[in-house]
Amino acid sequence: MKNADLIFAALQTCADPVKAAGQQRFFKTGKGEYAEGDRFWGIALPQLRRIVKQFGRDCNFEDLEKLFASPWHEARAAAALILVEQFEKAPNAAAQKAVFNFYVAHLPHCNNWDLIDISAYKIIGAYLYDKKDRSLFFRLARAKNLWLQRAAVVGTMYLVKRGDFDVTLKLAEMFLDHPHDLMHKAVGWLLREVGKKDEAVLCAFLDRHSRRMPRTMLRYALERLPKKKKQFYMNK
Repeated sequence: MKNADLIFAALQTCADPVKAAGQQRFFKTGKGEYAEGDRFWGIALPQLRRIVKQFGRDCNFEDLEKLFASPWHEARAAAALILVEQFEKAPNAAAQKAVFNFYVAHLPHCNNWDLIDISAYKIIGAYLYDKKDRSLFFRLARAKNLWLQRAAVVGTMYLVKRGDFDVTLKLAEMFLDHPHDLMHKAVGWLLREVGKKDEAVLCAFLDRHSRRMPRTMLRYALERLPKKKKQFYMNK
């Protein structure tokens, strides 16, 4: 039995229909919602990580193709988690690049916010951190696909944690008028992380753009600021 088949079998064994119904509501899988038609087995992330740890170590790209092609959310999540582990444990730069390229090519299969959030910054951000060419962030940002756009923003988390804010701030400006709440939350989240590292940088951004920012984005960005500064920017 191939590694992908072992993972599928383990996932099905852990299926919980009651949890699955809750997850389908939580992740907005209904008609007209952002994850319309996505299917869940009802497996929590810690349980999924244990399955990946047990069976994912020897997965090759063929196995991961099968997981990403699955209609089941947890199978695609398993593929994303396995790629993160393979990237982090890659023995050399060539192996890391291969994982990065495979992940980017299959990024459309990470078609919900949680799949992006568990993987994008750990692969895209980590790979591009010390590269001069960071144009991928902006190519993803200009895509018509919501999940690619979210990957662009969330992918910069790796940079922000190391005090590198330039790409994040440029993307935040690009998305000030984005229509989707999921992008408002993502941008606000990353701006909050910028503020945790350098409050002055965040405040300078807010001075320029707070009046134009969607309220959700602004609230997320302000979460870690002192109360008086929160009130100042919310009142603006």
